[in-house]
Amino acid sequence: MHKKIGFLSFGHWRDVAGSQTRSASDALLQTIELAVAAEELGIDSANVRVHHFERQLAAPFPLLAAIGARTSRIEMGTGVVDMRYENPLYMAEEAAATDLISGGRLQLGVSRGSPETALRGAESFGYVPADGETVADHARQKIEIFLAAIDGKPVARTDPARTGGVSGGLAIQPQAPGLRQRIWWGAGTRVTAEWAGRIGMNLQSSTLLTEDTGVPFDQLQAEQIALYRQAFKDAGHAWEPRVSVSRSVLPITEEIDRIYFGREGDQDQVGLLEGVRSRFGRTYSGDPDRIADELAADEAVLAADTVLLTVPNQLGVQYNTRLLETIAKHVAPAIGWSPAVTPR
Repeated sequence: MHKKIGFLSFGHWRDVAGSQTRSASDALLQTIELAVAAEELGIDSANVRVHHFERQLAAPFPLLAAIGARTSRIEMGTGVVDMRYENPLYMAEEAAATDLISGGRLQLGVSRGSPETALRGAESFGYVPADGETVADHARQKIEIFLAAIDGKPVARTDPARTGGVSGGLAIQPQAPGLRQRIWWGAGTRVTAEWAGRIGMNLQSSTLLTEDTGVPFDQLQAEQIALYRQAFKDAGHAWEPRVSVSRSVLPITEEIDRIYFGREGDQDQVGLLEGVRSRFGRTYSGDPDRIADELAADEAVLAADTVLLTVPNQLGVQYNTRLLETIAKHVAPAIGWSPAVTPR
């Protein structure tokens, strides 16, 4: 299987010593510049996290559209949009417009959201689950409306008073051909991965699973992927889905790398997250050749077709470009990746 690789930026900014992203403007503009540099290295995708009420990237569509306008080949996506905060029809319009600007390169990741600082933050945006409905139910209901909208299905009716008595269905505009098959669900468990397979979305699996069976992280994630693919197949969808996993990969080739990352953990972590026993994936840090061997033995990396590499965005574009170049040259070939284009 030919692998794709991409970077995943959390888009942090802080006005503190050592930070190259002192403001929101820095974080946004540097993300665009890093996407341009990544495309020149032959890397396949530029992806951003989405968090509300934090000094992180929150409004992805203007940013992704800007990346699309500045590049010509690289995919751009999210990991992930929290559907609890979204109006699914307005989001469908934004997603379609962004996809058209980029020439059909949007790979949009969505989910029910992750733990956050805000107390019932989505309610501040005006979105309150109905009585007896969980926030997860509410998010999944929204994604079904969103998928119908980008699929061109009628989501509103004409006003007979303005159409000579004729009543009919209206789809959102614009429509972006092919976008429906480029939507990804960020699944934290095996159950939600199977749901994503049944409904017909691609699968994003990150460095966190909100369940733990006692097996190593990569094996649990590989099991999740297998269950997803079986559910997708059983549902009879007539296209080939994609699967991505995220990894923290920090090769150390210079003393500055050792200062920043020489003590990063190299084992899974298990802990309670919102009262649920969860498993966190390890960080791959150290000699590039050793990392390459370890990733080549990672069962979930082998099972996926796309690997998203988290980047320390506060260290700036130059540092992260060198990081991605090192991974591209010395690590990624071991998992079956080769540049999409000849690097400049």
